[in-house]
Amino acid sequence: MLPQEIFLSHSSSDRDFADAVAKTLRNHGIPTWYSQTNILGAQQWQDEIGEALNRCDWFAIILSPNSVESMWVKRELMFALNANKFADKIVPILFQPCEFNTLSWTLSLFQMIKFSDDMGNGFRELLRTWGLGYRNL
Repeated sequence: MLPQEIFLSHSSSDRDFADAVAKTLRNHGIPTWYSQTNILGAQQWQDEIGEALNRCDWFAIILSPNSVESMWVKRELMFALNANKFADKIVPILFQPCEFNTLSWTLSLFQMIKFSDDMGNGFRELLRTWGLGYRNL
């Protein structure tokens, strides 16, 4: 079943990769909440993040050395892990090798979507989560 809306958690230091993930998800019909495009000037960004986490029905987290150091990525993940609505709907995206267990020991229990080897294969694997084929648009 396709997400009604997926929350994309990431470090701002990984913006180029996060941009590509958000664009690909949207191009394949998956509504994606992504701070770079959903938070507008003059908005209270922490409130916007909270509203999005409450609204979204899937949670994707981009894992990298930058994200495991991010206090906000950890807060977003903790919210998702504690929310019953995200049970079986958390998608860890391994962008770069990192010690992701520092965010939560439970991440090792999830099937990782690996982008570290090949972007095309990573997108194919990610979209297969929802039964979609990858089209390089």
